[in-house]
Amino acid sequence: MSDPIPALSDYSAASLVTFFGNLTSAFEADLRAVTTKDELEALRVKWMGRKQGLMNEIGEVLKAAPAEARRDVGMQFNTFKKSVDAGLAAELKTETAAPVVRGIDMTLPGTAHQPGIEHPLLKTMHEIVRVFHHLGFSTETGPQVESDFYNFEALNFPPNHPARDTQDTLVIAAQQGRPSRDRLLMRTHTSPVQIRTMVAQQPPLRIVIPGKVHRNDAADATHSPIFHQVEGLCVDTNITFSDLKGTLDHAMKALFGSSVKTRFFPSFFPFTEPSADVQISCPFCAGKGCRKCKHSGWIELLGCGMVDPAVFASVDERRLAEGKAAAYDPAHITGFAFGMGVERIAMIQHGISDIGHFYSGDMRFLEQFA
Repeated sequence: MSDPIPALSDYSAASLVTFFGNLTSAFEADLRAVTTKDELEALRVKWMGRKQGLMNEIGEVLKAAPAEARRDVGMQFNTFKKSVDAGLAAELKTETAAPVVRGIDMTLPGTAHQPGIEHPLLKTMHEIVRVFHHLGFSTETGPQVESDFYNFEALNFPPNHPARDTQDTLVIAAQQGRPSRDRLLMRTHTSPVQIRTMVAQQPPLRIVIPGKVHRNDAADATHSPIFHQVEGLCVDTNITFSDLKGTLDHAMKALFGSSVKTRFFPSFFPFTEPSADVQISCPFCAGKGCRKCKHSGWIELLGCGMVDPAVFASVDERRLAEGKAAAYDPAHITGFAFGMGVERIAMIQHGISDIGHFYSGDMRFLEQFA
């Protein structure tokens, strides 16, 4: 720039904008030409030097401003001076900053990455499902918010059954205006998926259903309002109770060891007939009797039974309503169903005495399963 200080004909606002704009362009051009630290120091002296710096010369030019314009002149001059200071400081910082070179020190220990692990409940659920996959079952899932029809009515729960009571079932608010079978609730078991699958598909069926369920239970050492179930359903021609016993006996041995024995006791469930409770010989004492099995040598583990013909009738009713052909005539089709609590299986497998540990988030507990 041969003449770094442009001419200033008057001190109007427009003239001042042009004047300082030209100065700014000149400074930025000088700054872009800097390539070394010495050149940067020379540029600083040129513009900010105490005796011969251009900033002093600019100040002398502006001293001739009339009294009414001095305030604006002073403000714009200070703004320009700060921009020059900032430009020089930024360039100096860039010039002096040493590049960071990251080498590899082969003598240092490597960084150990600790991958996460499955939660013990998920691990147990997947283990159970895997056992039935090996038997030819496939996995089905369904919504946690269910209608009364799928959760109760289709499963042969009569309207006055205590499980429908709001003290036992978590219902969705503001459902009074809907028909009884369409009212929504949090599913109390994964059995509704059995109905949904049969409505959607024809036999034969072999499905296993893992999932979360909800009941209005008070939390204690063995109960929780939210827990997990794995249920199973097998429907085909000539399915018998012996098929059910053989399937569950194999599953219990796969989960608890080949030495475990099973036995079946008559029970009652609305959706199976006949129904049974399944017990296994205590894996802690090998059936001799201990505190875990209350000195009986046996632990009750799950419920099961043959699918009630009334359930098949409800399925065909819904299939016909959806324009599908009836496919579950109990004269030709039979099946069995079973259900077990994942938390209970995990507690027995790992000797856990309080179900609350699964939900506490205590890392001291969870790290034991790493």
